[in-house]
Amino acid sequence: MTDVRLEKMVAWLLRSGVMLAAAVVLGGGICYVLAHAGEQQPTNFHGEPAQYRNLSGIVSAALSGDCAGIIQLGLLLLIATPVVRVALSLAGFALERDRTYTIVTALVLAILVLSLAGKI
Repeated sequence: MTDVRLEKMVAWLLRSGVMLAAAVVLGGGICYVLAHAGEQQPTNFHGEPAQYRNLSGIVSAALSGDCAGIIQLGLLLLIATPVVRVALSLAGFALERDRTYTIVTALVLAILVLSLAGKI
């Protein structure tokens, strides 16, 4: 593993992740607009239903064709992209046997995962 190869892999991952997330959100948005065209918009904000507050609920809603669930899945993909980038960097640094960057990247990944899990 070379630095140039790792940089190219990370760049490809970031571009692909953002484009995939954008496509999923766009598809869900189009679905939502088509499904709710002409409806009266609520005047009070009611937050997200409970099914959209955890990963399994979002995935099952998206797989069932729920437009809002598809949008939520796209947003999760967008959030996951930099986390996967850090994991890829960790693997690359470990393969390069760069101990300092491996340790620092492992700490960053741990902080990201713990903060997303609500433990920090």
